[in-house]
Amino acid sequence: MIQHRYRLIGLACLTHDLLLTAAAFLVAFYLRTRVLPSLISADLPKLYPLQTYIPFLLLILLCWSGVGYVLGIYRKGEPRNPPQVLWDQVRLASVGVIVFEATLYILRADLSRSLVLIFYVTSLVMVVSGRFILFYAKGPLRELLGRYHYVLIVGTGGRALEIAKSIEDAEGLGLRLLGFVSSQPGSPTIDLRRPYPTIPLEDASAFLHAHVVDEVLVSADRDDLDRLKPLLLDCEREGVRTRIHLNFLPPLTSRVTLTHLNDLPLITVSTTPPDGAQLIAKRLSDVLLATIGLVLLSPLLIVIWGLIRITSRGPALYRQTRSGFAGRSFTLYKFRSMYEGSDALRPSLVHLNEADGPIFKIANDPRCTPVGRWLRRTSLDELPQLWNILKGDMSFVGPRPPLPEEVLQYKSWQRRRLRMKPGLTCLWVLEGRSKVSFERWMELDMSYIDQWSLLLDAEILLKTVPRVLFGKGAS
Repeated sequence: MIQHRYRLIGLACLTHDLLLTAAAFLVAFYLRTRVLPSLISADLPKLYPLQTYIPFLLLILLCWSGVGYVLGIYRKGEPRNPPQVLWDQVRLASVGVIVFEATLYILRADLSRSLVLIFYVTSLVMVVSGRFILFYAKGPLRELLGRYHYVLIVGTGGRALEIAKSIEDAEGLGLRLLGFVSSQPGSPTIDLRRPYPTIPLEDASAFLHAHVVDEVLVSADRDDLDRLKPLLLDCEREGVRTRIHLNFLPPLTSRVTLTHLNDLPLITVSTTPPDGAQLIAKRLSDVLLATIGLVLLSPLLIVIWGLIRITSRGPALYRQTRSGFAGRSFTLYKFRSMYEGSDALRPSLVHLNEADGPIFKIANDPRCTPVGRWLRRTSLDELPQLWNILKGDMSFVGPRPPLPEEVLQYKSWQRRRLRMKPGLTCLWVLEGRSKVSFERWMELDMSYIDQWSLLLDAEILLKTVPRVLFGKGAS
């Protein structure tokens, strides 16, 4: 409910900003062609007719929309204070101009620098002024949100009061609390910021008919559900939106959604990314990038394969069983960096292990070949995993695939990292790779899963490249 109104506000702000940005471009063009020449005695280069700059304006609006989304400006809802409005618009205009100029450079296009500068200042003044009117005059925003949204809460317990306080906090969004419905006879008036009436359960349907009620929020215990059925059926018949908070469920930080199996409603509880469309896009980008990588790097792959075969006995590729998505086993491919038969020597080297937790790592592993040390330092030994990505066993970004024996030693909360497809790189690479403790490594993987988005994947990939090139944190 509150999130829905925040999304409406975000859409309204985006539309508002784009309209005023377009108007600011027109004003800037007028100032540059009519006003500025009369103020400056020096001759200024003449501009083309306005219609020539329409493609540039469309590009500006596209850049502004993308930058606003990346910066999260249109996902925050109503700003709390004027400085935040001003700061958001300074960031949006400044980053937007940089992206716009970079795009012009890539496209080998040119636009009057004086026009861009005037537009930057004009857009800031117009958009910030418009935002102040939108938010602090309240009228335009309330018209957009349908004026007031009246809510009735069923229940009087602690959770019901928490919901009521959240509604009071969102009064600036137009939410209004009407009162409470109680199954206990003779319940007193409830005082929060103001007193609210308590309606007996048997009178709740009559209250719906006598008042404007947009939404009913139910905060129910398990034993109350049967008694609430008549009211819930009345709400369904009359089209009153009803939301139910199930008090008997344990406190969860998971995402809770309602799905259906045929006609059976199911409550879904999940701590993994729910957005199927984004996951499909992630897979498509993995296939595309892995294919390009295998084709472009094929000469390098052949050279490394030859170096390994020439300098030490054994196959060039090393195959190892790893745990993938949800614990599924798969064969991981790497360039062999150790002498053949080195796995059998691991028990005798346990006392040299420098890593904590269930993982095994030695910075100067005596089993490595000279070529293998170079491959590990440059991470070139992991290039064959492009084939794992193409097959669908892995992704470019995700938690590193563990050994099955390592998974057996995981704590319960650490097993959640198996619910995201493993990858070549993740947040732990950015923090230090081999220098990160096991516990911190697991925390970073959980943070990645909780915050996952395509944008986060792109950011991690871009930051990983220089770290790999300079060998930071590798061992």
